[in-house]
Amino acid sequence: MAEFWAQRKVLVTGGNGFLGRVVVQQLTDLGAEVVAPTHDEYDLVIPGVASDMLATHRPSHLIHLAARVGGIGYNQVEPAALYLDNLLMGTHVIEAARTHGVEKTVLLGTVCSYPKFTPVPFREESFWDGYPEETNAPYGVAKKAHLVHAQVNNAQYGQKFAYLIPTNLYGPGDKFHPAVSHVIPALIKKCVEAKESGASTIDVWGTGSASREYLYVEDAAAAIVLAAQVHEGVEPINLGSDREITIRETAETIARVTGFTGELKWDASKPDGQPRRRIDPSRAAEMLGWRATMGFAEGLQRTVDWYLANRELAESPPR
Repeated sequence: MAEFWAQRKVLVTGGNGFLGRVVVQQLTDLGAEVVAPTHDEYDLVIPGVASDMLATHRPSHLIHLAARVGGIGYNQVEPAALYLDNLLMGTHVIEAARTHGVEKTVLLGTVCSYPKFTPVPFREESFWDGYPEETNAPYGVAKKAHLVHAQVNNAQYGQKFAYLIPTNLYGPGDKFHPAVSHVIPALIKKCVEAKESGASTIDVWGTGSASREYLYVEDAAAAIVLAAQVHEGVEPINLGSDREITIRETAETIARVTGFTGELKWDASKPDGQPRRRIDPSRAAEMLGWRATMGFAEGLQRTVDWYLANRELAESPPR
């Protein structure tokens, strides 16, 4: 891998974010020349900006990780922005990569794109079998459109892609601000603060019966780097840990790891989101030779340790 990347220049959109920083570090360690422009430098929602970015940096490879994202609460409050901003960013990046002759473009999809009642485990063949779960649908549909764009550009122009669908990511560097945090950082923050204040209970959204599959950020980054090197195709590829866990078990595990010994009070008036999530990772194993390696308990401990050491950064508001 090092020999391959020593010859390449890679532009990573979103390269200063949670996942992007890990991807940038892994590519740098392999000897690639890596560029990670910021949102202040290039607002990819604006027409023409992505083209200007590629004209300036001229990468051989482009990894598109920039996104507007958040948990269930954020999806309910900002569905229009989640749909439009993500749709436009990906659309502009894909077309700019085509017109500037980028060798390969890696696109990151989302498990939120799968139909609400997809048979478990989710297989890529089910991707188009129904509408996504309502609270995630605007974001999920926007990301689905990027796959269509990749497929038609590949068919008409021969543009090369890899399209990856990670399950819920977690790990050091995650977002802990309540406006945008997902389930793991939100619960870590609640448990830590409750322990510090001596609170005897914390409130948790939903019934706890919904299930999720979590993927450690370093495992996800390794798959992205590998796909950028060895894969080209326009079929989606799932990335997951092959372990399904309920929200209730997630919360109980986080409480143990953080040392919170009080009661978890479930608020059934709040949405559970998609009832079940677990993907079939066999295509990634077959096509990329990739499997997740981080155990959930160890990954949680590393995430909690990072949060406790970086709370101001972790809780900084979204821009």
